[in-house]
Amino acid sequence: MKKITLGAQTLVYPMPAFLIGANVAGKANFMTAAWSGIACSNPPMVSVALQHHRHTLKGIKENGTFSVNVPSQDQVKETDYCGIVSGTKQDKAADCNFTVFYGQLKTAPLIEQCPLNLECKVVHILNLGSHALIVGQIEETHVSEACVTDGLPDAEKLKPIIYSPGAEKRYHGLGAPLAKAFSVGQDLKKQR
Repeated sequence: MKKITLGAQTLVYPMPAFLIGANVAGKANFMTAAWSGIACSNPPMVSVALQHHRHTLKGIKENGTFSVNVPSQDQVKETDYCGIVSGTKQDKAADCNFTVFYGQLKTAPLIEQCPLNLECKVVHILNLGSHALIVGQIEETHVSEACVTDGLPDAEKLKPIIYSPGAEKRYHGLGAPLAKAFSVGQDLKKQR
């Protein structure tokens, strides 16, 4: 397959569309972030990159906590809205009709309508240039009962949103399953 070069780009596919929550001056605020992911399994940690001027980052630094809320495909308008409007000017939780709740951390606002929520305690904030990389230890996971199969979250029931950067700049849902993980590669393993 012939390749072209694009220079240094922040292109990774897929990017999750998360709603990052923090209390800012005692008020719940949420912002959309796609530059996020799992950072460690033991202890369980997640990372999220936010620009330094973001209102949500102010709350994360203020409280040392944040939430990662995984919206479902039917929340695409709310997810986009939380990425294009500043919490300094609007009450995004009210505008989106979010039901906000708190878990064990007490200062990490969670969105009831999102099928999956992570309560996180800040472990590191690294200044990387245009963005701060926040690494948070996951203290508790909340999942909607309707999105569980055999006691575990089911991606087909969660219906998470994926963001596509580049020329498209669109939101997508998950496609059909391709193969069973930790299984489909067994044929190649047997050939060796």
